[in-house]
Amino acid sequence: MLEYTVNARRVDARGSLASTKQAEIRLDTSLVGCGDAFNAAELLLAAVAACMIKGIERVAPMLDFEFHGVDVTLHAVRQDAPPKIISIDYELAIDTIESDQRLELLHKNVRKYGTISNTIAAAVPLEGVIRRKA
Repeated sequence: MLEYTVNARRVDARGSLASTKQAEIRLDTSLVGCGDAFNAAELLLAAVAACMIKGIERVAPMLDFEFHGVDVTLHAVRQDAPPKIISIDYELAIDTIESDQRLELLHKNVRKYGTISNTIAAAVPLEGVIRRKA
C-alpha cells in the first residue's frame, strides 16, 4: 500500500504553506481570499487534474498512444448549506492524431485507474469528456 503525507502551516492571516518531499504550495486560507494561492476547492480540482494527467502518462505507453500535450479544465459547483461540492465537470483536451476510438479508449483507462478521480467520483458526480486539442 502507498501512503502519502503532507504538512501544512499557517504563515499569516493571508495564507498558509503545504509541503511534501521537496515541494511547497501556497494555500489561500484567508477569510477574504488570496489571489496568488489555491483555495481548498481549487486544490481539490488540481489534484483531480494531476491524477488524470498522470493517468495519461501511465497508460499511454501501454496503449501505444501517441500524444504531445494534455490540457485539463475542471469546474466544480458548491452549495452553501451545508457547504459542499455537489458536482465536478471536466474536459480533457489531448494533442494527438490518434483516432476518436483510441481517444475514447484512453479516456476509459484514465477514468478506470485514477486513484484521486475514483475517490472523488465515489463522493460526488464527476462527469467529463475527452476531445482532440485544436
